[in-house]
Amino acid sequence: MTIAGFRRNVPLWLGLAALAAGLVACDGAQGSSPSSSSSSSSPRHPNIVWVLTDDLSSDLVNYMPHVKAMQKEGLSFSNYTVTDSLCCPSRSSVFTGRFPHNTGVFTNMPPDGGFQTFHDKGNESRTFATALQGQGYRTAMMGKYLNGYEPDMTVNDEKNYVPPGWDEWDVAGNGYKEYDYTLNQNGRTVDHQHDPEDYLTDVVSGKGQDFIEKSVRDEKPFALDISTFAPHGPATPAPQDRDKFKDLKLPRPPAFDKTPADAPQWLRDKKSFTPRQIKKITQTYRKRVRAVQAVDRMIGDLQEKLKKEGVYDDTVFAFASDNGFHMGQYRLMPGKQTAFDTDVNVPLVVTGPGVRRGATTDAVASNIDICPTFTDLGGGEPDPKADGRSLVPLLKGETPKDWPKTALVEHHGPDTSAKDPDKPRKGSGNPPSYEALRTDRYTYVEYRDGSHEYYDRAEDPDMLHNVYGRLSSETKARLTSTLKKMRACEGSKECGAAAGTG
Repeated sequence: MTIAGFRRNVPLWLGLAALAAGLVACDGAQGSSPSSSSSSSSPRHPNIVWVLTDDLSSDLVNYMPHVKAMQKEGLSFSNYTVTDSLCCPSRSSVFTGRFPHNTGVFTNMPPDGGFQTFHDKGNESRTFATALQGQGYRTAMMGKYLNGYEPDMTVNDEKNYVPPGWDEWDVAGNGYKEYDYTLNQNGRTVDHQHDPEDYLTDVVSGKGQDFIEKSVRDEKPFALDISTFAPHGPATPAPQDRDKFKDLKLPRPPAFDKTPADAPQWLRDKKSFTPRQIKKITQTYRKRVRAVQAVDRMIGDLQEKLKKEGVYDDTVFAFASDNGFHMGQYRLMPGKQTAFDTDVNVPLVVTGPGVRRGATTDAVASNIDICPTFTDLGGGEPDPKADGRSLVPLLKGETPKDWPKTALVEHHGPDTSAKDPDKPRKGSGNPPSYEALRTDRYTYVEYRDGSHEYYDRAEDPDMLHNVYGRLSSETKARLTSTLKKMRACEGSKECGAAAGTG
């Protein structure tokens, strides 16, 4: 039975409950594997396409018609929170389903972050790629991997290193400029220049379509991870988008050019923007809008390819960002790394068989839930040692009674590494280390320097009033206790129990 021949009217969830225990989980542990190729009577599991953008904030979705169409066709998550508003720790959580305190990746650079730390801690053997590959899926990783990874690097005596779990590997190192980069193509390095056909987002889009076609031809279920560098700075647009949005006005939400009442020490005494600063923010915003046009076209092209190959109705298609990005809010120049919603609350939209259509859930979700979700969709049993939980019940419109109520954010700062592409620029905000709790109602931040923040987002959605000082001693003690439990938890059971107290 081919993928294209799968019965469109059968929800992907049928048969999942009958699967045997001991299947491949997020940590890559091996067990019995009823892959689709093993028996025509095995339940068919969906293909997976995962588009992960870099530094994309929610306001940019307004300029992405294919993503807006996905919102009408599928399920949106209004309370999707990343474990850190920084590339490498966030992506490490996506791959493994684990918090930074369990991956060991807190920053983009060693000794507490970057690709090398991710590798040295053994995380590469416990990703959704190893899980799905063990379930008989063809897996592909394209675009951006982890900060510090270089296409020509030698790891464990393997030249032009390709991590385990990936059947197709087309990954760049420093691809932020979209041109003049090197691509590791399955262990072979290929240099790209500055011609229009070298534009990186378009290159991985084409390779993604080729991967889909080959997988269907080989009658294999597939999982495609396309992680763009866009719209991360310098936010280089595709050639056809260079002259667009020249007169686009800069949004000025309520928090623009304001600081919260009783702001933490690192944010106090910020002066109002000068006209020159506002002009710079506006220029950056326009560049970011231009940069996501190619990403949106890529989404549309991938969807059309799935339809052409007859597998669109058999494919779960998910779109998200590794972190958000503030643009003048809280008197901060363009940047990230804060615990404000601008930086940690990002889009997650999912379409596919059995997924609620045109709906939004306010259930708390996090990027630690992605690995368990993909493992579950692929027919595996999510590893109990993963901190997150499968989102499959939410996709179906069900919220379990024991669903976690609290997301955890962990940040190490300030970021002072000159080699880090995410080193905050002047005035963009560079907070000290903190941990934060984010529920569907409030955000609580506890800084290592002793500062605290508490925003009741139900009453103060723009997070302009830090009311920590007004909380009762009992509430403060409860928040401290919850945070202590969460930043030390390991595994979905323990972390879920800790999150349930929020």
